[in-house]
Amino acid sequence: MLVPCRLSPLSLGLSLMFSAGLASAATTTLPELSVTAESERERDNPRVKDVSTATRTSTPVRYVPQAIDTVKTANVLDYGNNSLGKALEGIPNVSSSADTRFDSLRIRGFDASNDFYLDGVRDDSQYVRDLHNIERIEVLKGPAAVLYGRGSQGGIVNRVSKAPEHGRRSTIEAQGGSEDLRSLYADLNADLNDDISVRLNMGNQDNNSFRDGVDGNRQLFAPSLSWQLNPDLNWLVQYEYSRYNRTPDRGIPGVGGRPADVGRSTTYGDTQRDFIDDKSQSLRSRLNYQLSDNWQVRHTLSLFKLDSDFDNTYLTGYTPSTNLVTRQRWQQDLNTRNLFNNLEAEGDVSTWGLEHKLLLGLEFGNQRRDPRLYTARAVSAGGQAVPSLNLNNPNRRLQHNGPMVPSSYNHTVVDSRGVYLQDQIRLNDQWQILAGVRFDQFEVETTNKLRGISEKQDDNSTSPRLGVVYSPWQEHSFYASWSKTYSPVGGGLIGITPGAAGNTNETAPENTRQKEIGVKSDWFDERLSTTLAIYELELYNRRTTDPDNPGITILTGLQRSRGVELTAQGNVVGNWYVRGGIGLQDAIIAKDNSGLEGNRVNNVARRNASLFVTWKPELGWYAETGLVLVGERYADNQNTTVLPGYGHWDALAGYRTHDWDVRAALNNITDKTYYSSATSAAQIQFGDPRSLVVTGTYSF
Repeated sequence: MLVPCRLSPLSLGLSLMFSAGLASAATTTLPELSVTAESERERDNPRVKDVSTATRTSTPVRYVPQAIDTVKTANVLDYGNNSLGKALEGIPNVSSSADTRFDSLRIRGFDASNDFYLDGVRDDSQYVRDLHNIERIEVLKGPAAVLYGRGSQGGIVNRVSKAPEHGRRSTIEAQGGSEDLRSLYADLNADLNDDISVRLNMGNQDNNSFRDGVDGNRQLFAPSLSWQLNPDLNWLVQYEYSRYNRTPDRGIPGVGGRPADVGRSTTYGDTQRDFIDDKSQSLRSRLNYQLSDNWQVRHTLSLFKLDSDFDNTYLTGYTPSTNLVTRQRWQQDLNTRNLFNNLEAEGDVSTWGLEHKLLLGLEFGNQRRDPRLYTARAVSAGGQAVPSLNLNNPNRRLQHNGPMVPSSYNHTVVDSRGVYLQDQIRLNDQWQILAGVRFDQFEVETTNKLRGISEKQDDNSTSPRLGVVYSPWQEHSFYASWSKTYSPVGGGLIGITPGAAGNTNETAPENTRQKEIGVKSDWFDERLSTTLAIYELELYNRRTTDPDNPGITILTGLQRSRGVELTAQGNVVGNWYVRGGIGLQDAIIAKDNSGLEGNRVNNVARRNASLFVTWKPELGWYAETGLVLVGERYADNQNTTVLPGYGHWDALAGYRTHDWDVRAALNNITDKTYYSSATSAAQIQFGDPRSLVVTGTYSF
C-alpha cells in the first residue's frame, strides 16, 4: 500500500497522506466503506501536512523556514471557478493581475507571471491553465531560485497534478449554472494489476458571460500511468492536452482616476470577430529509483508545447473631450516549446551525530518561442483607423477591416543549465537548519526575422539560501530565513529585442533578496495549522534609466515590499473546518529615475484576507460559507487610477452518500460590483456578479 509514495517527489506529501489512511485501515481490518470514509475525511480537510515545492523533498510544513500556502482545487471548482486567479484570491499578499490572455499573479508585490510550475517543472508560457487535472496548488512565497532557477522574486506557484493512486474510485461530474455554464468531466481510475495503475481525466466546459458577447469553451484530455517496474523502481508517465477557445475581454477604461461608470455588461472589443485559442500539450516522464533504504534517484523529462492564436481589438485609452474609447487591433500566432531534463539524488546520512537529508540536482532546459505579431496599419501609412467607441453607448458593429501589417516576427532560443545542492540538517529535537546553493548558466538568443538581425545575451548566477527552525515545543516552530534570486535579461517572457538601445549597457541580472521570520503552529491535537510570517523583500538593482542619459539603462532602482501574513487551515472540532488568512503589505517602487519613485506597485492591495468555514460530516448534509476581502489598489504603476477595495460573500450547501454528491454554490451573494484586476489604466477587469452553480458527482 505504500507504493504511491514513490510516484513522484512533488506528489509525495499527498500520497503519504492517503497511504497513512489506508495503512491505518489495514491494521484495524475495517470494512471497505470505512477505508473510503477515512480517505474522504482527509480530502475534506483543507490542511496539507507535507509539501514538496519548498524543498523538492517531502517535508512537514512546520519545518519549512518559509511561508507556503496550499489550495486544494476541489474547493475552487465547486464554485464553478477554473482559473488560477480565482483559486488564489484571498491568499495573504497574493493578487491577480491577469487579463484575458494569460495567467498573471503578484506575490508579495512582485510579478509572478513567469513563475508557474507544473509538478516542479517550469511552465512559463503565456496561456490560461486548466485546473481540472490539478490536485492542489502550492504557493511558495519569496525567492526560490536556489531550487528552481531564474525569476521568482516574490515566489512561485506550483500545480501538483492528479496521478494514479492504487485503489482510488472513479468519478463522473456534471455542472451547470448561471451564464449558461455547463460542463461534464470524468476522473477514471483503474488498477490493471498489482503493479500498474492508470488514471484519465477528461472533460468539456462551455460558458457565456455577464459581459456582452463574451463566451468560451474548454477541453481536457489527461491520461497517466504509474508502473511499479520492480520493488525499487517506479515509472510515472503523464500527458495532458488542454484547449481554451474564448472571446477576449479587455475590460473597461479608467475615467477621472476611477473605473468608468458603465454597466458590468459593457464591452468595447469586436466580439463578432475577436478570439483567443490556446492549445497546450504536456508530456512528462518521471523515474523514481530507490537505491537503498536511505537513497533514491529521480529523473524527470518534460516536454511542453503551446500553440496560441488571437485576433483582438482592445482598449488603448479614453479621450475625455470626445467621450471616446480608443482601440487598436492585433493578431498573433505564437508557438512555444519547452524541454526540461532534471536529475536528482536524495538521501539521508549521519555525520558527527547530525542527521542530514541531502538533495543534489542537475537541470538542463531548452526553450523556444516564436511569436508572429500583426497590427492595424497606421492612418499616416495609408491604412484605416480602428474605430473608437462611445464610452456610454459603444457600437461594436464598428469594425476595423483595413490591412494588417507585420509588427514583429522573432525566433528566440533559451538554453539554461543549473546545479544545486541542499542540506536539511537536524541538529537535535529542537534545532534544524536548511542550507542550499545553486549555480546557473543562462543563454538567450533572439533573431528578428523581419530585419534579419540577431543578438545574444548570457549570464551566470549563484543563488544561496539559509534557514533555521527552532522548535522549543512539539506544536510550535519558530523560523528565520534569508534567500536570494536573480532575473536575467530575456528570462521573463523569453526573448530580447535585437538592436535595442539598452542591450549594450547594464545587462547583468536583477537580484532580489528576502529576510523572513515567523512561527508555524499546530493546534487542537495537530488538527489545525497556522503560520505567522514577517518579511522584507527587495529587488535592489532594478533596471531604470540613467538620469543624465535617458538612452542608457542602469541597475540602480529599488523595489521593496514589507509585510506580515497569518494563515490558518484545518479541522477545528468535530466536523468543522476552516481555511483562510490575512495579509498586510507595503509594496513600493523605492528608487527610480522614470518618475515612479515612491509609487505603489499596481494591482497590489495593502491588505487582503479570506475566511471559509465548513461543516462537513462524512455523509449527509454539509455546508460552507466564506468571505474574501481585497483592499484598494492602483491599476497602473503611475498611480493614476484607483481600483476600490471590495468584499464578496460566497456559500455552498450539499448532500452526499457513499456514491453520490450533489451541491449548489452561490457566488457573490450580495451581488457586489467590484474590479478584480487591471493590466493598465485603460484595461480594468470586472469581478464576477452573483451566480449559481450546481454540481453533481457520481463515484464508482
